[in-house]
Amino acid sequence: MRASIDGVLIADASPEHIITIEGSHYFPPDSLTIGTLKESPTPYVCPWKGAARYYSVETPHHEYVDAAWSYPHPKRSAIETVGHDFTAYVAFDTTRVALE
Repeated sequence: MRASIDGVLIADASPEHIITIEGSHYFPPDSLTIGTLKESPTPYVCPWKGAARYYSVETPHHEYVDAAWSYPHPKRSAIETVGHDFTAYVAFDTTRVALE
């Protein structure tokens, strides 16, 4: 599966390495294109997953604020519920980022 925006590849991972949680596809950290994500100060805490970290996606043409997020330290109970450790995996806002 590939994630792209403005024709720029943001992430690329084989389907067996993608973790799907609540309809969002989370890409492993090593599948991300270096230099496309910039940490955002936007705070968010999911009641069952824990504190999220938002990212803006940067392309040569535009910055898409808060178009990606991850859980750098998910709750242990969330990992157990999902059945996979999704620490630092990144999901994208599919209204702005194309997944194929």
